[in-house]
Amino acid sequence: MNYKKEWKQLKPKNFFFLTVAGIINAIGVTMFIAPVNLYDSGISGTSILLSQVSGLGLSIFLILLNFPLFMVGLKKQGLAFTIYATYAVMVYSIGAWLITDILPVDVSVASPLAGSDLLLCALFGGIISGAGSGLAIRFGGAMDGIEVLAVMLAKKMGITVGTFVMMYNVVLYICCGFVLESWILPLYSIVTYAAALKTVDFIVEGLDHSKAAFIITERCEAVCKALSEEFGTGMTIMEAKGYFSRSHKYVVYFVVNRFQVNKMQNIVREIDPLAYISINEIADVLGKSVEE
Repeated sequence: MNYKKEWKQLKPKNFFFLTVAGIINAIGVTMFIAPVNLYDSGISGTSILLSQVSGLGLSIFLILLNFPLFMVGLKKQGLAFTIYATYAVMVYSIGAWLITDILPVDVSVASPLAGSDLLLCALFGGIISGAGSGLAIRFGGAMDGIEVLAVMLAKKMGITVGTFVMMYNVVLYICCGFVLESWILPLYSIVTYAAALKTVDFIVEGLDHSKAAFIITERCEAVCKALSEEFGTGMTIMEAKGYFSRSHKYVVYFVVNRFQVNKMQNIVREIDPLAYISINEIADVLGKSVEE
């Protein structure tokens, strides 16, 4: 792995947004989640639990648990990711320490903004911490070492990365329930996790996901001309053959937004009622889409 090349690719802009991400995450966790004994997901949630059990500061466990995971994942994730992620966690940890121990904000018994309302703390804590995590991912890092652990172990266990993270959090919340001898807070923590997960998706992928349409048709020229005239965008054509009919067909790959899907379907159906259309959601579209 060319670490020297990766080192040169580090961008000041990314560090700026990772700083913002760490501060946002610290606010969400220390001012909404931790004060009412709710739990974040992953290593952050584990750190909150250990902090409550041991009496030590949250920032200590954030560093102790995350840093080794990032170092172990260096070979698999690369130098740039490891530096970005470590930096984001350091900012998060320092921010958490400043809020809990230095700034004149009382977060010892309740949220300064939402009081002891568990639902408000769960929702806003999840949304705010999710925004921080999503921002960290968007700019090349991570706020939690559980993703690194998932990448390393999920394949060996025969499961997906997402499933591994979910399983980890389920085990974490069960442990929290036994430690607290109550299931109310772990159940509310699931609300926090769900809110954070949706916010991460929104920050990383955006609100308006594009749709990729695969159109299998024998009337390729007419379909492509109509779509191009209507939407003013290009498309990719691939030759294909029907398995049973052995007839010659074309596959048209076409990207639209969610508001254009119905119009696209109507245009294709009007030209070729027998056309087969498959539509998939995609997160990112890179490159130009121009009429060709």
